Amino acid sequence: MGENNLKFVMYPWLGMGHLTAFLHISNKLAERVPHVDGLPYGTESTAYVPAPMYTLLRRAMDLTEPAIEALLQELKPHFVFFDFAHWLPQMARKLGIKSILYFVISPASVGYLFRDESNVDAYKEPPAGFPPSVVKLHTHEARAFHFINNTKEIGSGIKFVERVIMAAEECDAMGFKSCREIEGKYLEFLEKKFKKPVIPAGPVSPDAPTSRLEKKWAQWLNQFEPKSVIFSTFGSEIRLNMDQFQELVLGFELTGLPFLAALKPPLEAETIEEALPEGFKERTAERGVVYGDWMQQQLILSHPSVGCFVTHCGWSSLSEAMLVLIPHMCDQLINARLMGGDLRAGVEVEKGDEDGLFTREGVAQAIRLVMEGDSEIVKEVRANRGKLREFFMRKELENSYVDEFVQKLKCLLE
Repeated sequence: MGENNLKFVMYPWLGMGHLTAFLHISNKLAERVPHVDGLPYGTESTAYVPAPMYTLLRRAMDLTEPAIEALLQELKPHFVFFDFAHWLPQMARKLGIKSILYFVISPASVGYLFRDESNVDAYKEPPAGFPPSVVKLHTHEARAFHFINNTKEIGSGIKFVERVIMAAEECDAMGFKSCREIEGKYLEFLEKKFKKPVIPAGPVSPDAPTSRLEKKWAQWLNQFEPKSVIFSTFGSEIRLNMDQFQELVLGFELTGLPFLAALKPPLEAETIEEALPEGFKERTAERGVVYGDWMQQQLILSHPSVGCFVTHCGWSSLSEAMLVLIPHMCDQLINARLMGGDLRAGVEVEKGDEDGLFTREGVAQAIRLVMEGDSEIVKEVRANRGKLREFFMRKELENSYVDEFVQKLKCLLE
């Protein structure tokens, strides 16, 4: 028997020394799973590799197909939830299991982006039958998504868009972290397109954190006036190039407002320190911090001093902070158009249509608009933001959606 066919179960004594020792040996054994040439050893998620290697990571996921089939045969569940494993619906059907294609991106994004177009310009406009909306892609965005959708993956030989479309066509139902009140027309569009149930699960909000904000950040934020601080983070995957990183932080400086940013170092640098513009740290020492590690986002956003959240999409943020949107890829683009356009609950930073670059002046202008402006537009954005937050924070809303989600899944078994 080859080592890739070996199966292990760990059941240690419930003492920390025993648990950690078993965990360590489990990690070492897990490193021996099928390897994909070109993918660094030990890679377990997108957090470990740059975007150009995502195709290799999908190939690695495909190599787990035999192991997943063996697991499903043993567990015999009623349902299996998946997203990019296009081979899973046929496997599940063979085993008498219902497959649910559960998207963590919005139904508007799925409806707009996942289509097989040979012409780049086709992506600049919505597909046929797409609901009336302000959602459109700029030239540089259409070009990027055309490339992503139409590049054949090494090993499988299929295109990314084919992977998603096959999964949507073969699954028993599609699920979304969404609400009919916000994206009902897009849910209906997908239901008509794929001719199968499309079930919203509601906002599925994370529980409020029970921990406290780290003391050094609480003390730093406490020194500023309510709703005066800019907070910014671009998630665990996005790394800007050096030029855009510097334009972003210089935009913060240009506002004259206090700011706290949790950003990964740019692609051309190892650390935040070496990436900061010359003299930047000295000029902003009293009012600005750029931090290169994880921060307690929910707790920071709930601090009364924070008034503006500069983010790559902002769809899942339920804070009271005003949103300034700088989308970078895939569904973030559609989310930003929905939030800034359809829902008018945020402001998107302007970028060049061809090159997709933003400037420090553009960043500062968008922030000032939501932080200092008193125009009718700002009043509307602020009011809509408040309504959205109030809507999503209703616990009975989430409970009713989850209950309905379960009931509709049960109907699939009848």
